[in-house]
Amino acid sequence: MPSRTKKTKRKPASQISHVAFLPLLVLSFIFWILYRGLFQFPVWFDETIGKGIFFGLPVWLYILVSGQRAISDTFASYKVKRGLMLGIAIGGIYGFLAALLAVSQKGIIQPAFPFESGIFWAEFFWAIMTGFWETLFFFSFVFLAIKAKFPKWYLMRQLLVVAGIFLIFHLPNILLRFTGPAVVFQVILLSLFALGQALLFYVEENGYTLVISHALWGMVLLLHF
Repeated sequence: MPSRTKKTKRKPASQISHVAFLPLLVLSFIFWILYRGLFQFPVWFDETIGKGIFFGLPVWLYILVSGQRAISDTFASYKVKRGLMLGIAIGGIYGFLAALLAVSQKGIIQPAFPFESGIFWAEFFWAIMTGFWETLFFFSFVFLAIKAKFPKWYLMRQLLVVAGIFLIFHLPNILLRFTGPAVVFQVILLSLFALGQALLFYVEENGYTLVISHALWGMVLLLHF
């Protein structure tokens, strides 16, 4: 009798990506918490190298394991022009709303000319890096993975889950920097921002748009709050 060899079936890339998503997300959160709690590095290190390791590396591993190209497609070259222009427009809206909020809290905003300062441009570069790593992780990675893993979920549920993950990752920093009512204010502000970014990503799937709007939002908060 001829021997029968069993053929092993390979799991499709979609199943592999579904299995890899949650462990990578949980491990990223654990290592990020340990990093923020045990080490005190300068801001420039956190926003460039730190987030590159804890946000960029898991995404690279996910792409390597699953073969998913949808993540890198969010930063495709043909999306640059529209993404930058739309990001500036959305960032301007964020800035206007934040300025109104600052007026409601402080009563008046003093005129400032930050563009003349070298520190401003250094902060802006760090804001761009922050926007890039967080867009890559929370939206190009997490949002697209959730859409693929739970296609039957309603849009609002997907948006809330992504915004919730975004908030959970940022809570340690909020608790380290703020106390009392300021914590509640920051949580509400960050939740609304995350929901807005998630909806914007759902409509456009353009990483450049989110990077620029995120950076401008960060600079507005820096100037007014």
